[in-house]
Amino acid sequence: MAEMILLGVGTGVPDADRENTHMVWNGPGGPLLIDVGGSTYQRLLRAGIDPPNLAGVFLTHSHPDHIHGLPVLLFSIGLAGRRAPLPIYGLGDTLAIAEELCRAMRLDYSYVVQPLWRSIAAGESRELAADWQLDTALTAHSKPCLATRFVHRSGAALVYSCDTEPCIAVEDLARGAQILIHEATTAGPFAGHTSPQQAGEVAARAGVGQLVLVHYSPRWTMPETEALAAVYRGGFQGVAAVGREGQRLSLDITLL
Repeated sequence: MAEMILLGVGTGVPDADRENTHMVWNGPGGPLLIDVGGSTYQRLLRAGIDPPNLAGVFLTHSHPDHIHGLPVLLFSIGLAGRRAPLPIYGLGDTLAIAEELCRAMRLDYSYVVQPLWRSIAAGESRELAADWQLDTALTAHSKPCLATRFVHRSGAALVYSCDTEPCIAVEDLARGAQILIHEATTAGPFAGHTSPQQAGEVAARAGVGQLVLVHYSPRWTMPETEALAAVYRGGFQGVAAVGREGQRLSLDITLL
């Protein structure tokens, strides 16, 4: 089993049915949470993942909609019985702000789970488990931000752009991936973010098989039918969809 489960798919201004974008990689090596929303514990349970069993947390960048839930997650999994520290991965600047956030909460680590801060440099790769690797690339955003590529030794890969305007680093990271999860925040070009049409252009150039839009809102971006039409105007010819909360995106390693 190797899949990404979408826990939240909304923008920095949530909709009634879209929490801030975050997700969990569920594969060999244990579940790795990508960013932390305000209701992450509950959403993990709905996805069939026991939160105290997380293998770690990967923080893409330091904007509040991506990290604000970290202190309560540490608090909740501690109350639920976890005693082992929880590795927290990310860029050094991101981790420094996350650490300040936890410090401001004055967490009592006699029962709250202790975070283990693990800095990752842009472009660095980490082994997740036998045959699986996590690659990273720096995006083009207003805060230093990492895109991620989960790749099997066969070459099967799933890529998450995180927050970015179209950039060659993310396009290269996504090249040949089975699945690209790409942000689509804005209706048109906007510094630090991507429109649905631009996401389609990136997916087409990268030659991915499937494109899933996240960090999207029908209120702030455009209606869903228009967003998908814009993706195809961008030249993408594969399968495109707007991400749904609870959606499971599975890699097929038998194809390669």
